[in-house]
Amino acid sequence: MSNLKSRADKIIDKIKEDKFIEGRGLGNEISFYVFDYEPNEELYIRDYIIHIKKQFAYEGTNRRIIEFDLYKLLIELSKEKRIFERIFEMEERQGKDALFKALSNFVKPEVFIRRIKEKIEDHNVVFLTGIGKVYPFVRSHNVLNNLQEILENIPVIMFFPGRYDGQTLQLFGKFKDDNYYRAFRLVD
Repeated sequence: MSNLKSRADKIIDKIKEDKFIEGRGLGNEISFYVFDYEPNEELYIRDYIIHIKKQFAYEGTNRRIIEFDLYKLLIELSKEKRIFERIFEMEERQGKDALFKALSNFVKPEVFIRRIKEKIEDHNVVFLTGIGKVYPFVRSHNVLNNLQEILENIPVIMFFPGRYDGQTLQLFGKFKDDNYYRAFRLVD
């Protein structure tokens, strides 16, 4: 936990850097970052994200952070489409595989991207959370790939319960997602 705490304590300073908010480096990189952590440290990270958002809200800086919890977005969207209650019935009647197939048709990255675009308003820093909670319906690399189109000038930090080595996302330290090499590790 002490390693996680020392890494997490660097997040605020990183966000305060002008280079962070200005984005794009010499290689024209996008400002997408991954903060990876061990899955058993999820509750600490959730609390720490609240701490970060409060600190920037109270400081009155020009950092306006918005958090998108992909799991909460999934629930919100399924309620809007009036399928939320039917999800439980389908799983009970037809099983997990049928539910997965049905939700996979509904839970496309574009649906999440559209919602993020609607809510971004004047925020200039995006936190993506709920990555582990929404698996396997939504894959993190798909969301990041699609976000590039609408958030090319806004820094994004994906809080990832697993490992990211600068190329490979490994959810929970077990499931290898497709390679995603355009994001940087936020802190080492």
